[in-house]
Amino acid sequence: MTSGPFDINPLKTSWCPGCGNFPILEMLKSTFEKLGLSPADLVVVSGIGQAGKTPHYLKCNLFNGLHGRAIPLATAVKAVNPGLTVIAEGGDGDMYGEGGNHLLHAIRRNPNITVIVHNNMVYGLTKGQASPTSSRGFKTGIQVHGVVSEPFNPLAVAIALNASFVARSFAGDREETSRVLTRAIEHRGFALVDILQPCVTFNKINTFKWFKDHIEPIDAKHDTANRIAALELALRTGKLPVGIFYIDGERPAFEETLPVYEKSDEPLFVREPDMEEVRKILEEMK
Repeated sequence: MTSGPFDINPLKTSWCPGCGNFPILEMLKSTFEKLGLSPADLVVVSGIGQAGKTPHYLKCNLFNGLHGRAIPLATAVKAVNPGLTVIAEGGDGDMYGEGGNHLLHAIRRNPNITVIVHNNMVYGLTKGQASPTSSRGFKTGIQVHGVVSEPFNPLAVAIALNASFVARSFAGDREETSRVLTRAIEHRGFALVDILQPCVTFNKINTFKWFKDHIEPIDAKHDTANRIAALELALRTGKLPVGIFYIDGERPAFEETLPVYEKSDEPLFVREPDMEEVRKILEEMK
C-alpha cells in the first residue's frame, strides 16, 4: 500500500482478497499524486457496486449516489465548479447497464470528466449475475445455460459517438494503466477508461491469467486521431487491444459551451442569484 495525501488510515475495505479493485485503487492514488492534485480539489463520484466503493477508500471529496447515476452527477459538479478535477467511477454493470443511457448522452455533451470503469465482466456486489460485458456462454446462478446476448462493446460505442478520449487498460499492468489514467485526466473533455480486472469470487473464467493471455498492446504507431482505425481496433476479435484508442482534442468541453460562463468564469456555486433576472425569465415563459 502506498502512503500519500490520498490515503485513509487505517483502511478497511469490503473487497475480497485478490480483487482487481486493489491495484486500481493504488494506481488512482499514485496517479492523483503524480498529477499534483490535492484532495480538496478532487471529486470522485460513484454509483452502486464493489467498484463504486472505491471513493470510500480515498481521501478526497466524494459523492456516492444511485445505481448507474454517477455520470450525470459528475457532469453537474463540473458544470458548477469547473476548477475541480472530477472522476466518475464504477463497475461495468453500474456504468454500462444501469448507467448506459447516461454514458451515451455524456459522450454527446463532452463534459470535462474522466469516467473510469472497473470491467470484470460480472456483477460482483449482487452475487455474480452476468453483466453487459459478460461473454456468450458465461454461466452464472441466474444464466444457468449460459449468456446468450451479444456482449456490450463500450469502446466501439464510444468511438462511434465520437467520444473525445477512449482507452482500455488492464489492472495487472500498473505502469501502462497509470500512463493511460494520467493522459485521461489531463485530457480536456469526456474521457472513458475501461479497466479490465478480475473478480476472484464470482468470475472464474476471466482471471488475471486469462486477461494476460487475451490482451495485446496497441501498436505504438497507431494514430489516435484516426477514428476509423480506432473503431477497427475496438471491433477486433480474439485478443483485446489495450492502450489509447482515440483522442479528439478539438471538441469544446460541455462547461465551455454554457452561456453562464460567457461573461464570467466565476464558478456558479459562489455566485449570488440575480432574482430580477429570474423573474424576467419566468415572465417570458408565461
